[in-house]
Amino acid sequence: MIDALLNPAFLGLAMVITFMTLIMTRRMSAIAALLAVPITFGLIAGAGPGLGKMILEGVHQVAPTALLLAFAILYFAIMMDAGLFDPLVRRVLAAVGDDPVRIALGTALLTMTVSLDGDGTTTALIVITAFLPVYRRVGMNPLVLATLLGLGNALMNYIPWGGPTARAASAVGAELGTVFNPLVPAMLVGLGVVFVLAWHFGRRERHRLAAQPRPDGRAATAPPDVLAADPSVRRPRLFWVNLALTAGLVVGMAVHLAPLPVMMMGAFAIAATVNYPRPRDQKARIAAHADNVVNVVVLIFAAGAFTGILNGTGMADAMASAALAHLPRDLGPHLAPLTALASLPLTFVMSNDAYYFGVVPVVARAAGEFGISADAIARASLVGQPVHALSPLLAPIYLACGLLGVDVGDAQRFALKWALLICGVVLATALATGAIPLTAG
Repeated sequence: MIDALLNPAFLGLAMVITFMTLIMTRRMSAIAALLAVPITFGLIAGAGPGLGKMILEGVHQVAPTALLLAFAILYFAIMMDAGLFDPLVRRVLAAVGDDPVRIALGTALLTMTVSLDGDGTTTALIVITAFLPVYRRVGMNPLVLATLLGLGNALMNYIPWGGPTARAASAVGAELGTVFNPLVPAMLVGLGVVFVLAWHFGRRERHRLAAQPRPDGRAATAPPDVLAADPSVRRPRLFWVNLALTAGLVVGMAVHLAPLPVMMMGAFAIAATVNYPRPRDQKARIAAHADNVVNVVVLIFAAGAFTGILNGTGMADAMASAALAHLPRDLGPHLAPLTALASLPLTFVMSNDAYYFGVVPVVARAAGEFGISADAIARASLVGQPVHALSPLLAPIYLACGLLGVDVGDAQRFALKWALLICGVVLATALATGAIPLTAG
């Protein structure tokens, strides 16, 4: 009995369930749970002497992401304070006005457009910066923005340079085009459903706001716009300079001109110097946005500790192996759709690297025994990406929730059912088009 309880697969599952229960019920903050839960289970697993090394390895892996986010938040905060996005916000307001339906549809469209660069962090920063003032002005629920952002970006990440598709293809030794091209119809249908959801959210928000008191005869009173800076820090005369710098930064990211953290650090240094030459003003701008930076960076490092222990103790590998070991033989010919369904929970509790390079190759080898091609398994493994976007192990969800001022647990509870819906639509379309075979042969 004790040996069964100390089995790495059981401990890993218990650790993930405990962690998710604590943050979803708000009994612990995400930061505390990401640290306390894996350390506790690591000690139970007998990995006490090696926990320090595991944590440092996990933190080391996320350090570039934390560095990127720290300077990205500061860079876009400076651009926001300087007024770079003021014209964009005015044009968005002119186009969508106070109509929640058009605002929600605009959110989805901008998310998909910006996501073409394949970077979720950049997408979150740009879309939230552009639309959050609009949502607050009208009084719309910011969780709508978070959900449309996550779903639209997750589907657009199917593009070959988005990350998951390249990982899946590499993991099974398939060509990138062979994996991606058959999935295009399912991706487009999924994006269409995101627009339908945007329309649904917009109508629901329209009805909710219409039922609220409107003493001025316009939209319901919105919360104070915390993004609005003191007019004295605006730099309207530097608009074109800031626009050129930002455009150059985005293009540089898209073509991988240099490592993303390095480009963001350099862009921040230029932006701070050009817009606020005096060190005292630079210090004031950094201090004004320090809360966001600290909260996001600390969460990223804590998530690194969690994954470091999960992988270092062998719990992640054990959970994957146990799941495959208990698969009935007669289900083998249906491994492709089963892989798609399993990708929903697995990508939620595992990093993309752990899932695609640890689990998917094993499944692909097993599927090959039943005549299922490796590229079909690679496509099936991508179905769960909309759910993966809500994973507490991802940096963008903390960044988005931090900028929106919402709790991660609230965002997950609001968006999960819609993410499951999108995954179901993508899977159904992929099955109908043959991108994912229902059965072998």
